Amino acid sequence: MRPRHLSRRALLAGGAAALAACSSSGPPRPSAPAQDSAETRLLRQLIAEKERTIALYSSLIADGGDKLIPFRQRHQAHLAELRKHVPPAPQSPSQSVPQSVPQSPRPSGSPSASPSAKPSLSRLRDAERAAAELRTRQLAGVSPGVAQLIASIGACEAAHAVALPRSL
Repeated sequence: MRPRHLSRRALLAGGAAALAACSSSGPPRPSAPAQDSAETRLLRQLIAEKERTIALYSSLIADGGDKLIPFRQRHQAHLAELRKHVPPAPQSPSQSVPQSVPQSPRPSGSPSASPSAKPSLSRLRDAERAAAELRTRQLAGVSPGVAQLIASIGACEAAHAVALPRSL
């Protein structure tokens, strides 16, 4: 039987893996938390906006607005898709605020009105319209896949602004 020869690549890869396994005494610990990219920060902002919009829809649906359920479902689908594009944030023991709560104040271009305002169809329509307008400005500087997602969400929000019923 002929002895089996290892290729140089296999030998180097095996040696590197063995060296890494022997020299590490646990998972590497970063010296400082990594900063989120501009795209990740934008996606987190979009997620927070979607959560507020879904809450507004839920409030109106709870008051008998069953016609709004399909609209809310589309926003829930947007939210699920946005979350797929955001890497999980590392949790440190000093963080006492959940990740879904924005750390900074809401930007002035945010589609939601003040949280104390009473939910209404006109407020919902205005929020959808403002969100659709905001999406076009958010496309600059993001990857093509995220840009396509944001553009699709904006188109859906523009359609919602027009298609929302006049009364419940």
